[in-house]
Amino acid sequence: MGRWWPSRLLLGLLCAVVSAGLVGRTDGGVTSSFVRKAEKGVDMPIDSDVFSVPPGYNAPQQVHITQGNHDGSAMILSWVTEDEPGSSKVLYGTDKDQLDFYAEGKYTRYKFYNYTSGYIHHCTLRHLKHDTKYYYAVGIGHTIRKFWFTTPPEVGPDVPYTFGLIGDLGQSHDSNVTLTHYESNPKAQTVLFVGDLSYADTYPNHDNVRWDTWGRFVERSTAYQPWIWTAGNHEIDFAPEIGETVPFKPFSHRYHVPYRSSGSTAPFWYSIKRASAYIIVLASYSAYGKYTPQYQWLEAELPKVNRSETPWLIVLMHSPWYNSYNYHYMEGESMRVMFEPWFVKNKVDVVFAGHVHAYERSHRVSNIAYNIVNGKCKPVPDESAPVYITIGDGGNLEGLANNMTEPQPDYSAFREASFGHAIFEIKNRTHAYYTWHRNQDGNAVAADSMWFYNRYWKS
Repeated sequence: MGRWWPSRLLLGLLCAVVSAGLVGRTDGGVTSSFVRKAEKGVDMPIDSDVFSVPPGYNAPQQVHITQGNHDGSAMILSWVTEDEPGSSKVLYGTDKDQLDFYAEGKYTRYKFYNYTSGYIHHCTLRHLKHDTKYYYAVGIGHTIRKFWFTTPPEVGPDVPYTFGLIGDLGQSHDSNVTLTHYESNPKAQTVLFVGDLSYADTYPNHDNVRWDTWGRFVERSTAYQPWIWTAGNHEIDFAPEIGETVPFKPFSHRYHVPYRSSGSTAPFWYSIKRASAYIIVLASYSAYGKYTPQYQWLEAELPKVNRSETPWLIVLMHSPWYNSYNYHYMEGESMRVMFEPWFVKNKVDVVFAGHVHAYERSHRVSNIAYNIVNGKCKPVPDESAPVYITIGDGGNLEGLANNMTEPQPDYSAFREASFGHAIFEIKNRTHAYYTWHRNQDGNAVAADSMWFYNRYWKS
């Protein structure tokens, strides 16, 4: 034992020096020295191959899937047919050459200004086996297209699972790079999407053709991996100047989610369990004040989370609460005031948001001590608080947010104005490894990374 003493002493001194350095710090963290070449965002031409319509009469297009119930034993399959309704039936099975089962869905349509949608089909496959690869076919009776997906493992505390994180994607050349970069990452099994899909509302008269092109663009991923949807500001599509006064009309027709299975009364806030994670999706652009439906739902939902079953508590929203860029600064503040004490009390592990077109990761901080008279309005370190990560860097036409507040606030751990995606890899009930990958690097390169120690199971 004696010969190890100098090493232990050296380690202790090193820890003391590091701790002293951290205590004395006045800066918030790291502002990356990487500078992405300044370029104007450019949309892919409307005739790009990524937007091409699949061949064949009434061929299904814009195919996408998402979780279909609370525990992951169901899947919602959605697609669009343009020529006529066709069939809403899905054939599926575990043998790609023998689709023994079928389910019947329904279709809907909507009008938006001078646009009429195709026939939007939604079909839920129920009673699926966990951790099983299923093949499925749509377009029955006309042009059949086949795809596949893998169901998640059965819910349990030590079930490993890997999520991808994408936000504010759009349909620019940078968007295509981001999606290609994500697809080349072999680990991720499900995308947690933090809002702002097509950016159709940025085109004249909210050109809904851009909802169709975006759906075809992302199909190469969304048809095979479930994307868990969060509504952003570009999904509101409220345009009274052209007679459109129903918020979220295109989004809610096209992208169904299993909100009823978690007792929600609207598709913009809901929860799911997936492997060892409990995921809560919140709506930054729906009412959340006291006595509102979202407030009452979240108040009742958080006590239902059983951390012995699903130890990892993840929250998705669009507008970030902690943001040190001068874009959308403080926009999430009123929601933070309402819900942050609940997040700390329930030891949320991580909150992912978008909206700001850049990347940022916070330290574990909270700002819940403030009241109107005590003046305690500065965030403080809090081990029960989540890490807040802004991942609104998908690559949309509006370009990067590169104007940062200076000096970097104490709560900010790392920030960089680049496009990219992230990976959250759950190892077991206590550990998860998080990496952020900028588009300019290979997937083996992590521009930012962090080991997460579960808030509930942390010793």
